[in-house]
Amino acid sequence: QVQLVQSGGGLGQTGGSLRLSCAASGLTFSRYSMGWFRQAPGKEREFVVVINWSGSTTYYADSVKGRFTISRDNAKNTVYLQMNNLKPEDTAVYYCAADRLPYRLRPVHVDEFGSWGQGTQVTVSS
Repeated sequence: QVQLVQSGGGLGQTGGSLRLSCAASGLTFSRYSMGWFRQAPGKEREFVVVINWSGSTTYYADSVKGRFTISRDNAKNTVYLQMNNLKPEDTAVYYCAADRLPYRLRPVHVDEFGSWGQGTQVTVSS
């Protein structure tokens, strides 16, 4: 079965940086778009960014555009999220996710993703 194992995150400061990684197994990684979502306490899980199967196309939520960068290494079956210029409102549990379908260009809704990482807490202090 598909497994997504996340690492990184933790405590950061306002204006600082953190990096998340997500290692995938059990799927032909290079065929699937990968996304990052986040969920703050008392809020719904929200879309952050998606990268298509080849890494040629990315799409960011307005709230993180210009600050976060998604990338992937298909040779390592891993997707990354580099978070710069952190803000307190970035505090949330972050999840990586694999699209349900191969070769879909821009999945952005939670129900378009079929496999999820275990979640990683990111806390940004002011």
